[in-house]
Amino acid sequence: MSLYFSVLFFSFLFPFALSFDKKVAFYKSWKYLFSAISIVALLFIVWDFVFTHYGFWGFTDKYLNGIFLFNLPLEEVLFFIIIPYCCIFIYEVVKSYLPNLKLKLITKYFSLFTVVSGVFLSLFFADNSYTFSACILSVLLTIFSFRYQPNFPFFVLSFIISIIPFIVVNGILTGIVTPEPIVWYSESEIIGLRVFTIPLEDFYYSYSLLLSVAILYERFKR
Repeated sequence: MSLYFSVLFFSFLFPFALSFDKKVAFYKSWKYLFSAISIVALLFIVWDFVFTHYGFWGFTDKYLNGIFLFNLPLEEVLFFIIIPYCCIFIYEVVKSYLPNLKLKLITKYFSLFTVVSGVFLSLFFADNSYTFSACILSVLLTIFSFRYQPNFPFFVLSFIISIIPFIVVNGILTGIVTPEPIVWYSESEIIGLRVFTIPLEDFYYSYSLLLSVAILYERFKR
């Protein structure tokens, strides 16, 4: 089992085991979830394929199992299924166990911060492909969700909660415990600011991935 696959496996294990919790009953929503994940994953895999092709980021072979889909390792493809699954599970737990929580203020300030910082980074670092694309997408999705998604406050809280496991998982992927990163980035396509070993852009990228899945997931449920 490759290191990358091990990270995904242990990330998935806990949310999957608790998917049958009676109060959350996450398994009952799988048909909506996997429909949403399939659509978003396809779009992000295309994005991933293009950026890998042009060397904006890449992978260290010794941490992979050697199976590739075009230029993407199998683990990278599975990332777009497993990580959204885990995070939407957190989202459903928040909705189920904290349905009356007042989240208006935190949603307002989180949205304001995301939009302002995303616009700033995408404008001042427009030549950096990863910075621009990840930040501008997060801005557009936030504006849409703030206006049209009634459950957006629950997503905001669940995303904030998921930042801790995100730092653990992405920290491992970007080299916090290994001599070389599993996933590396071209320094010319990022601004260079990192949280530990994680490029700042990864936070916007992950947010956009998860929010896209949440938007479709709620649409399909309705």
